[in-house]
Amino acid sequence: MSLAVFERTSVHSHIKGLGIRNGKPLKIGDGLVGQEEARKAAWIVVQMIRQGRMAGRGVLLVGPPGTGKTALAIAIAKELGEDTPFVSLSGSEIYSAEMKKTEVLTRAMRRAIGVRVHEFRRIMEGVVKKIDVKLGPHPYNPYQQIPVGGTITLATKDDEKTLRVSGDFVQELLAKGVSEGDVIMIDLETYRVYRQGRAKGSGDYDIYGTRTVEVPSGSIEKEREFVYTVTLHDLDMMHSRAGSILSLFFGAEEKEISPEVRQRVDETVKSWVDGGKAELLPGVLFIDDVHMLDIEAFSFLSRAMESELAPIIILASNRGFTKIRGTDIVSPHGLPRDLLDRLLIIKTRQYTRDEIKEILKIRAKEDKIELSEDALEKLADYGVKESLRYAAQLMIPAKIIAQRENKSKVDAAAVEEAAKLFLSMSGSAKYLREMEEAFLK
Repeated sequence: MSLAVFERTSVHSHIKGLGIRNGKPLKIGDGLVGQEEARKAAWIVVQMIRQGRMAGRGVLLVGPPGTGKTALAIAIAKELGEDTPFVSLSGSEIYSAEMKKTEVLTRAMRRAIGVRVHEFRRIMEGVVKKIDVKLGPHPYNPYQQIPVGGTITLATKDDEKTLRVSGDFVQELLAKGVSEGDVIMIDLETYRVYRQGRAKGSGDYDIYGTRTVEVPSGSIEKEREFVYTVTLHDLDMMHSRAGSILSLFFGAEEKEISPEVRQRVDETVKSWVDGGKAELLPGVLFIDDVHMLDIEAFSFLSRAMESELAPIIILASNRGFTKIRGTDIVSPHGLPRDLLDRLLIIKTRQYTRDEIKEILKIRAKEDKIELSEDALEKLADYGVKESLRYAAQLMIPAKIIAQRENKSKVDAAAVEEAAKLFLSMSGSAKYLREMEEAFLK
């Protein structure tokens, strides 16, 4: 019996980078199609970020809906490296009943700044050769036996030690399912146990999918460097909960973090960076539909761009001349002019029919959909007539329709049936006009 694997792909999971080679954009590259001018501009932005020349600046992506603004922002983050934090939110998300909008924006910005911490710790590591557990009566129930101590024998390829351990340590071993033949690591500062897997060559495995690892070499007791990445927001939350007895009983509280806590975190991170213990990973904060922000939020963003600890802020808007929210002032893209002056503005254009076809091919491959040539042509027609998003959305329903009819590929008939079942924006408007009298006013 074959085991089905559940896979979930996002709309932009095929984006791997900007598709630039030697400073020139490929026609099709890294999941992006067309938009050569916009991609070249984005590549220059990446170079400015790497050279530390983006201080006090941001990026604004402008263009009609469905022209790849979000894909371009994701591609910039991919170009900056796999560890680069990428935080995406819509302009409407900052209006929360629980928190001020400036707090929502601050959290988003600090989630977009990573801190890669390097830490050396004393550990013991080896394969468990033998576990002896000493049992004794429970202090509150003499009829129940519990572990009160024991010994554990650890071995590497070059060393072997037998350790006397407490009852609490034995209970942690048992809780984590550690048995003879497992490779474990013990943190000598906290005495926490980490089960790394089953040692190769230790016998049969009772559970399918058990991870196997090599038997460690060298001494059992050693010093090891651990590298892990957290965000400034993670550190804010950790420091804000410290000393709060309520957090022990009720867990994390969704409350605003005080400026004093964030200042302490910033000072701590700076000391780590100066001491060579950590390095900063400025990420990308992408705000889509930025015209939804109001004048107060725009003022906050303008000030935040000048901060030492600020991510790369990329904004996107599909609006033309419109009012700045909270005012009667009409401005390009609904943004204040003083903020527009701080931004590098990149425009995107409508896709051609051939570019739409190539994008649909990429999405079909990502979603494991086999399209016949006539189905691809029909989808491209919908992409030109309606929108690229609508054409891409029809592929999964068309695949299900084709599977129902036992077809190996999605054909034009399946696409047409899907289009009849799911209306486009213009189709919905046409239906509304036809049935206007039946709808509530």
